[in-house]
Amino acid sequence: MINVLCMLENSAQQVPDHTAVQEGNQSVTYRELHHLSRCVGTALAQMGLIHCPVGVYMEKGIAALTAFFGIVYAGGCYCMLNPELPGGRLQAVQTVLQAPCIITNAELLEQAQNLFPDTRVCTIETLRTVQPDETLLCSIRRKTVDTDPLYINFTSGSTGVPKGIAVSHRSVIDFIPCFAELFGISGQDVIANQAPFDFDVSVKDIYTAMLTGAVLVIVPRQLFSTPAPLMDYLCEHQVTTLIWAVSALCLVTTFHGLSYRVPTTVRKILFSGEVMPRKHLREWQQFLPDALYVNLYGPTEITCNCTYYILENGRDYPTGLPIGQPFPNEDVFLLNEQHRLITEAGQTGMITVRGTALALGYYHDTAKTAESFIQNPLHSLYPETVYLTGDLGQWGEDGLLYYCGRADNQIKYQGHRIELEEIERSMNAMEGVERCICVFDEKRQRLKGFYVGTIDKNELHRRMTETLPPFMVPGYLRAIDTIVLNKNGKLDRKATLALIGGG
Repeated sequence: MINVLCMLENSAQQVPDHTAVQEGNQSVTYRELHHLSRCVGTALAQMGLIHCPVGVYMEKGIAALTAFFGIVYAGGCYCMLNPELPGGRLQAVQTVLQAPCIITNAELLEQAQNLFPDTRVCTIETLRTVQPDETLLCSIRRKTVDTDPLYINFTSGSTGVPKGIAVSHRSVIDFIPCFAELFGISGQDVIANQAPFDFDVSVKDIYTAMLTGAVLVIVPRQLFSTPAPLMDYLCEHQVTTLIWAVSALCLVTTFHGLSYRVPTTVRKILFSGEVMPRKHLREWQQFLPDALYVNLYGPTEITCNCTYYILENGRDYPTGLPIGQPFPNEDVFLLNEQHRLITEAGQTGMITVRGTALALGYYHDTAKTAESFIQNPLHSLYPETVYLTGDLGQWGEDGLLYYCGRADNQIKYQGHRIELEEIERSMNAMEGVERCICVFDEKRQRLKGFYVGTIDKNELHRRMTETLPPFMVPGYLRAIDTIVLNKNGKLDRKATLALIGGG
């Protein structure tokens, strides 16, 4: 297999009439999804978009998936442009992406044209009316290789410019079959998609379903603010598998969704994105004691996850959950500050990964790529790239790996990786702000912003929501008298927090 479309094509051949995707009252079979994707692919191929990134500006769902697969059929790679994000943020992404074409739907067409006035915008409704051209599609497939980029996901960047992480077909093909086999996901499963399609947790939902012929159920995002209807939705669709961000699972337990109704068909619960709080985990285990629980770890740059840990029934884990052991064909190890290997238990080092699952690098940013994707420092015998995650870890006496936090000012919040510097750049750009710092309160799991200036904190909050995604806007803002600088003239977070009492 050298192209992820083989997953869709195999399922379309083996289980053509099996439901592929369920979205509200709409659904498509594998045969229908395959056909619609080839229609879109033919239309895009006729535009000559081979080896080009194409933006997809629409809500997650069946239409977005046909756009994704259609782009791949045309020999391109896709990038989800989530309409929930502020327009300025999406324009910043497009500045890096430079996509020659953006796909949207009829409902969002005018909005897309206003956001991207210098880019060709097509509707999925129009693209799907083009009949497949088998000769054209086959000629494109012959020119593609497994190291071609499949998708580009954007994350926070410390310079204020979003970073686009380009992931190849080969990385997904390497990871997904192992993922499905390890956790027993098959064509009998019903996978409930929680994650937005611009978040790499969704990659596991999409391609595990395509590989196995399982049903992919799109959970409407509004249900995650109303846990009772969410539980009804999971029960109604007889969901068996949750591959969710920790924050989504915690939302259910915070608002006592399981006390209202238990989705008894759920047999597998896999979580990632941040540390799972013990009390929330215990509540899920109390209501679904026979389910398989898996703690997953890994940044987007290594294609979803690089380690996993299957929880033991009845064990409490008072010192925290291990992030476990590497997936097959991935090597995960620790390096000290001198880039020497750490093997002893209890010593902290940077989590480093090598293997086929590594991303291609950062799109249009060779300098940033060179900082994180480096030659393996453990040898110089031949070229071998490893990825420095920026995460710290320790080996436990049990031989398993444990997460110990970040080595820089990047944080994990609501499943997203966030550069605190990017938030500070947004705040500093506001009229009425002279200087600011942003910190993350680990105990309360809360972003806090402190600033010197004349702007009212409510007005500052409103303005920040216009430029940053909701998960990057501090929920706590406070005006202070001064910010401490170090001898180099840079802000000193620790000294400032000590001066104001930590907020």
